[in-house]
Amino acid sequence: MAVSPTPKPKPVKPTPALENPAQVALAAFAGSTDSVLALPLAIAYSGGADSTALLHAAFALRPGQIRAVHIHHGLQTAADEFEANCRAVCAQLNVPLHVAKVNAKHQPGESPEDAARKARYTGLADAARVFGVSQVLLGQHADDQVETILLALSRGAGLAGLSAMPAVFERHGVQFFRPLLDVPGASLRDWLTQAGHAFVDDPSNSDERYTRNRIRARLLPALAQVFPQFRQTFARSAGHAAQSQVLLDEVAAQDLLLVGCPPAIKALQALSRPRQANVLRHWLLQCHQVRPSTAQLAQLLDQVAACTTRGHHIHLKVANGHVRRDVSRLQWLSPI
Repeated sequence: MAVSPTPKPKPVKPTPALENPAQVALAAFAGSTDSVLALPLAIAYSGGADSTALLHAAFALRPGQIRAVHIHHGLQTAADEFEANCRAVCAQLNVPLHVAKVNAKHQPGESPEDAARKARYTGLADAARVFGVSQVLLGQHADDQVETILLALSRGAGLAGLSAMPAVFERHGVQFFRPLLDVPGASLRDWLTQAGHAFVDDPSNSDERYTRNRIRARLLPALAQVFPQFRQTFARSAGHAAQSQVLLDEVAAQDLLLVGCPPAIKALQALSRPRQANVLRHWLLQCHQVRPSTAQLAQLLDQVAACTTRGHHIHLKVANGHVRRDVSRLQWLSPI
C-alpha cells in the first residue's frame, strides 16, 4: 500500500501590526484641498485614548513640528494624575507640552458641560498663541459625532444643531481641526492596546448622570445591532444638514441687507414667515451673539405680524435680553 507523504506545515504568517487609524485619517485630512495644515501644529492632549492616538499620529507624520496642550480643569481628584501622564508621554516623544490651568466652574444658569467647554477652548487658544501656532487638532471621533447628533435630536434642534461638530472651525482667532470624525473610538483603543501605548481613562466618562454618557453606554450598542453602519449614515445626514444650514445663512445675510440692522418691521412683514424667522435668528446671533428659543421666536413672529398700527407695543424676552419696538424697527436690549 502506498503511503502518502506527510504534508508539510504551511508557514504561519505573522500578524501584521495594526496601522494607527488616527494616522490614516490625519494623512487624508492633511492631503485634502480644504485642510492646509500650518506647521508647527498643536494637539489638544487630554491623555485619553482619542487624543493619545492623535498625538502619536501627528508625531509620526510631522516629527519635530508637534506641540501638545493639556487643559487642567481642576474638576477631578485625578486631574494631577492626568497631567503627570501627559508629561511622561510627551517627554518620551520629545514633544513640547504646555499645561493650561483653567477655571471651569459654571455660573448660575449655565450647564457644567458648557462652562468646561468654554474654558477649554479659551485655554487651548491662549496656549496656541504661547507656542506661536495658529492651528490646533482635536481628537473627537465618529462616536462623539453620533452622540452630538442624538443630543441635538433630543433637544429638538434645527439644522445648525443637526449639523453636529464641524471638521474645521475658528474660535478666539485660532483654527481648530477634527480629523478623526470618521474613525470609530474602538479602533483607536484597539490600536493603542496592540501598540502598547499608555493612555488614561477619565472616570467621568462612565458617569451616567450625564446624558452623553448614557447615550454612549446604552444607545450606541443598540444602534450598532440594528444599524451596523450608523456612524457613516449619521455622518452623511449631518453633512446634508450642514450644507443646508450654509444655504440658510446665505439667504439670511441677503435678507438682513434688505430689512436692515436693526430690522425694519415693514420690510420684515414683506417676507414669508420662515424667512422672517431665518433673518431674525441671523440678526440676533450675528449682531448680538444671542440665540432665541423656539417659543421666543414664535412669539416674536406673531408680534411682527400683528404690528399694523403705530400704537402696537412690542417688548418680549429673547435669550437673556429683550426685543422691543422702536418706532419702525426692532431693537434688542441687553440685560443691565
